[in-house]
Amino acid sequence: MNNIAEIKKNFLHLDCEAETNRIKTEIQQVISKKLKRRGVVVGLSGGIDSSATVGLCQKAMGKDRVIALLMPERHSSDDTLDLSRMVADQFGVQTIDENITGILESLGFYKRYDAAIQSIIPEYGKNWKSKIVTSNILENKGFTFFSVIAESPDGNIIKKRLDLKSYLEVVAATNFKQRTRKLLEYYHADRLNYAVAGTPNRLEYDQGFFVKLGDGAADFKPIAHLYKSQVYQLAEYLGVPDKIIKRPPTTDTYSLSQDQEEFYFSLSYEKMDICLYGKNNDIAMETIASLAGLTIEQVKRVYKDIDQKRSTTRYLHLPPVLIEKIPEIVI
Repeated sequence: MNNIAEIKKNFLHLDCEAETNRIKTEIQQVISKKLKRRGVVVGLSGGIDSSATVGLCQKAMGKDRVIALLMPERHSSDDTLDLSRMVADQFGVQTIDENITGILESLGFYKRYDAAIQSIIPEYGKNWKSKIVTSNILENKGFTFFSVIAESPDGNIIKKRLDLKSYLEVVAATNFKQRTRKLLEYYHADRLNYAVAGTPNRLEYDQGFFVKLGDGAADFKPIAHLYKSQVYQLAEYLGVPDKIIKRPPTTDTYSLSQDQEEFYFSLSYEKMDICLYGKNNDIAMETIASLAGLTIEQVKRVYKDIDQKRSTTRYLHLPPVLIEKIPEIVI
C-alpha cells in the first residue's frame, strides 16, 4: 500500500454489509453465551456513535430487546432529545427518558463547575455559558494547554487560559455527567437482566477520550475497532437519519456548543483517522501528509500527540490492579 492513488481508493473503506453481519453475530454470541443477558441498554445521545450502536444492537437482538436511554441535562444541546428520539423511532426501539439535571444538582455539579470557572473568570454567574477548548497541536510546539471560553447573558465572549488546578476541577466536575448516565444505564440493565453497550469508536477508545467508570464502562463495545470515518459509513448503511450523519461531532457536555476537535483532538476526525491509521499501519509519513493535507512536520506533531495521549490515558484502560493475582478467578 505504498501507492497514493491506491491508498486513496481503499483508505478506511468498509464493507458495511459484511461488517454489519460480523458485528451482529458477535453481539448475539456475547449477549447469549458470555454475558448471558436478555437484551441491551444503550445510552443514546443523538450522536453518530450511539446511533450506529443502537442500529447494530437492533439488528442483533431485535427491536423489542433494545432499550435506548435518553439522559439530557441542563447544559445539553436543545436538539439532543429530538435527535435521539428520531434515531429510536427509525429503529423502532423503546426509549426511557431520564433527565439527570436533578441528580447533578444533588451532587453539587453545577455549583462545583461554576466555582471552577469563577476562579478564572470571577464575573461568571447565572445564565452564563461556557466550554473548554484545547490548544492546536499543529500550531503549538510545546505542551498542550486548555482555555475556558465563557459567554455572558448579553453575548460578551471572554477567553482565558486555565491553570492546572482549575482545569482538573472542571474535568472532575463534568465527569459527574458521564458517571451519572452510566449509573442509570446499569440500573435499567440490572432490572431487565440486560447488558450495557458502550459506544466509543476506535479514535476515542485508542486516545482515551472517555471517563473511567463513566462512558468508558460497558459490558461490550461493538464499534471500538472502527475508525470514526468507518462508523459514518456504517451509520449510513444501517439507515441512521441523515440529520444525525450531517451533524458535527459534539461532546454535548458544556453549555456552549463544542465539538470534539476543539476540546480534545485539535484536528477533524477525518484527518485524525488518517493519521492514526497511518501510524498504526506504518504507512510512509509523506503519504499520510499528502492524504491529510498536512506537512510532514505537522504529521510528526500529531504522531507525538497520539503517543502522549496513549501514555497519559493508559490508566483508563486498566482494570483494578491487584497486589496479588487470585488464581481461582480467571479473566
